[in-house]
Amino acid sequence: MLAIDTSAATSVAILRGDAVLAEVNTAGAMMHVESIGTAIAQALALAGLKGKDVQAVVVGRGPAPFTGLRVGLAAGTVFAQAVGAQLFGVASLDALAWSALQDPEVLDQVSPRTPLLITADARRSEVYWALYSGLSAQGVALRSDMPAVNKPAALDDLLIDRNIEAVRVRLREASDLTSLAAVPIGTALGRVAQAQLAEQTLSQDTSPLYLRAPDAVLPKPHARYGKAEFSKPVIASEVGK
Repeated sequence: MLAIDTSAATSVAILRGDAVLAEVNTAGAMMHVESIGTAIAQALALAGLKGKDVQAVVVGRGPAPFTGLRVGLAAGTVFAQAVGAQLFGVASLDALAWSALQDPEVLDQVSPRTPLLITADARRSEVYWALYSGLSAQGVALRSDMPAVNKPAALDDLLIDRNIEAVRVRLREASDLTSLAAVPIGTALGRVAQAQLAEQTLSQDTSPLYLRAPDAVLPKPHARYGKAEFSKPVIASEVGK
């Protein structure tokens, strides 16, 4: 199984059963296009495999900003089509929750009454978030609420309004909240896909979870000769006519 996630940095892993054959993580949340092809090639080389050896590809669906997320989704889709592998999608927050819940101390604290809060940087001073109530019998992180996107203060207010005392974990010392960049997300994504496959809930839905409208929009129309028209470029040959 080849796992690809670009919801934060670029993370690629190759798994076979319980073994992680290779993982390549590339730092930087703005270099997905430049790093994704190299990361996949390096992972295959480290695992001693060729592309045709891959039988399944799982891609992280986010939530994440538009530009980075679509790189991983596109790379996974093209790779799967090229080698004839099955293609699956897993929410990136689910993979992060799975990773956090591997800590027995965290798992002991989490319940439907005290869910695990997972957050990821959504930029614009906002966070993506979801709540998890524990692990299923097969080891799948049980999402109990959302994902959604909010400012941290608004998220805190929402939890207070719902009377939810969430469990918050630190996966590295520099993090105030759980961060997607703090764990090997590629391996976690593959582990979640394996667990979902075992319980027959693994989905072929690879649609991206953007959670908000894209920044790029059509220009507003302007009035010209009594009707609305969109601006159009001036062609050099028309100048002076």
